[in-house]
Amino acid sequence: MQASTDMILDLLKGIGLKAMYENYQPLAEEAERDGITHIDYLKQLLQLEFERRHQARIDRLQKQALIPRDKLLRDFEVSRVPGLSRSVLNRLAEGEFIDRCENILIFGNPGTGKTHLGIALSREWCLRGRKVLYKTAAELVQELMVAKQALALNNLIKKLDGFEVLVIDDISYTLCDRQEADALFVLLSKRYEQRSIVVTSNLVFSQWNQIFKDEMTTAAAIDRLVHHATILELNAPESYRVAQAKETKRVSEQTKNKDLYEGVPTPKVMVTT
Repeated sequence: MQASTDMILDLLKGIGLKAMYENYQPLAEEAERDGITHIDYLKQLLQLEFERRHQARIDRLQKQALIPRDKLLRDFEVSRVPGLSRSVLNRLAEGEFIDRCENILIFGNPGTGKTHLGIALSREWCLRGRKVLYKTAAELVQELMVAKQALALNNLIKKLDGFEVLVIDDISYTLCDRQEADALFVLLSKRYEQRSIVVTSNLVFSQWNQIFKDEMTTAAAIDRLVHHATILELNAPESYRVAQAKETKRVSEQTKNKDLYEGVPTPKVMVTT
């Protein structure tokens, strides 16, 4: 009996069924005690193995995505942005646009939540099993130029093609020279109608010639991005960071005032008739 058990455990370990290996004996004892059928016992083992592999894949996707910090979609204050609804964000989080190779363009002033949305949506897509890569525009342009100088630009673009979604954050902060702008344009052109792109920007389209340097390239880049795109305009009246700083100051002042009067006896009011 023990020899059979050892052989089963060796086989499970040998073919990488880690969850089944770890739970084979405990579940067998439980099944025998509770009168669980062989089919149900096998079903429980397979379910545990499936869940382990599913979680391992999600962990791997999140690691590959290079998401810089933890931002959750539920923490984004939709009420601060006129015209933006939670249902729109939830729809985008489902990721159906990815199958259609569509894009998302997120515009807004500094501090209105563009990066928060980019990170939070990237995380949601990873949780749904999508291959995502998150890069600031500065990082991406630098990598493109290194590859171009090594005569390996096509190889890098092919590697990036392995990601269903490429998130380019803060494209408006990238002051490209002519070669950098051309490399970025080649990447956008290669992904057009083949893969999805998410771009965040402080600059409206009329100012994108600061990025691509000439009107023709700028128009061509915008045309490719907009053709199949959802555009989110985060026209919040005030920067989230500024609003948060004001709220922190208000709470601090309230606490200070409370501490100031704490322990002071409440004055008695004498009523005379």
